[in-house]
Amino acid sequence: MIIHFDETEEKVLPHFNGGEKEFNTRMYLDELNKIQKGRLVPGASIGMHTHDTSSEIFYILEGEGTVIYDGGEEAVSPGGCHYCPKGHTHSLINTGDKDLIFFAVVPVQ
Repeated sequence: MIIHFDETEEKVLPHFNGGEKEFNTRMYLDELNKIQKGRLVPGASIGMHTHDTSSEIFYILEGEGTVIYDGGEEAVSPGGCHYCPKGHTHSLINTGDKDLIFFAVVPVQ
């Protein structure tokens, strides 16, 4: 199955999980996974949240940012992959001057 994100509607989610500005996402969802191409403008963030029932993987395509993960900080840039296992807490912040574009997968439990 091929997912053409550029052919899916971009949803704008203001202050997602209490984050700054808005999270833009093009998403595919079925009974097993939420698969998305996300975009954060400079200064935008996905707020701190815990994955109680599943994990999440971010693969950075463009831009620069910071992941707050279980209280620590990790810099992310193109080619980097952040993994948040079930039961852990994280946030993603665009700290660069260009859009932060990433691919994310969240198993649906």
